[in-house]
Amino acid sequence: MTKRVGKQTIKLENRPRIITTTSIVGPKEGDGPLKDYFDIILEDDLNGKDSFEKAESSMMYKAVQETLKKGNLKEQDIHYLVAGDLLNQTAASNFAARDVDIPFLGLYGACSTMSESLCVASLLIDGDYADNVIAATSSHFSSAERQFRFPLEMGSQRTPTAQWTVTGSGAMLLSKEGNYPYTTYITIGKIKDYGQTDANDMGSAMAPAAVDTLKQHFEDTGRKPEDYDLIATGDLGMLGKKITIELIKEYGYNLSNNYIDCGDEIFDKERQKVQCGGSGCGCSAVVSCGYIYKNMLKGAFKKILLVSTGALMSPTTSLQGESIPGIAHAISIEFGGE
Repeated sequence: MTKRVGKQTIKLENRPRIITTTSIVGPKEGDGPLKDYFDIILEDDLNGKDSFEKAESSMMYKAVQETLKKGNLKEQDIHYLVAGDLLNQTAASNFAARDVDIPFLGLYGACSTMSESLCVASLLIDGDYADNVIAATSSHFSSAERQFRFPLEMGSQRTPTAQWTVTGSGAMLLSKEGNYPYTTYITIGKIKDYGQTDANDMGSAMAPAAVDTLKQHFEDTGRKPEDYDLIATGDLGMLGKKITIELIKEYGYNLSNNYIDCGDEIFDKERQKVQCGGSGCGCSAVVSCGYIYKNMLKGAFKKILLVSTGALMSPTTSLQGESIPGIAHAISIEFGGE
């Protein structure tokens, strides 16, 4: 019997459990509105390393190790590590995986990678291909800035539409059994590109992909926005969130009552001078591993939809004048009422 539902959605019959999570953030994120939900707040962005890239990799390694510790498991108990980041060739994840004894699948979905890794991990568990899988994601403000935009030493002025790449890493341990939040539906997104070329305006580039995936999820599952306690997009920021709310109205859906964007929530935009908010695949990673997951355990949320969004450009394509393709993947997480 097929597990496919509608055009782009998969129903997870075995309901993979998210046993535990770990969220690690930098000092700026640790000074924001969600600081009480993060497990570890770094004292400095370098985390004792001699480069920002090494610091990012060390965050993911630490997130994986802490998740193992919380789950009372060893590296040998994990069948797969599914992880990704923003750096070229997923370097942060590759070097974190180098130091653990776990089979590794590296993913690149730009800022959509937390949902993507959680989708793949859930499929591995649901299909009986694994008993325990860790899904992890990271990003770092300084490593991302000098890869995608300008070296920090230039002191470039940030545009009003710009977002601040989150320094953070999140990891989730998925398993087959237990009284924990579980994943139920996966909606794999399509790339949407409406010609946006400004690398300092990620929200506008990604919003159409978020709208398309949300619309398709609702159509495939028969669910409506009000069926969820919370719908959270990844890192559209303040501007992208507004665009998403307006665009999805054209399909008859109202997101005004239970919708947040992780990039819009993680910083105090005025006090912390981050323009439109947060971005980076570490953004939805730490918000979902911290704020969302911990509130699910408390019973504050019983049914949520996580829709991490990604801008799939590269420094090379931007220099060639290419537009910015957007992607979004949705995964529903529920707790209770089985």
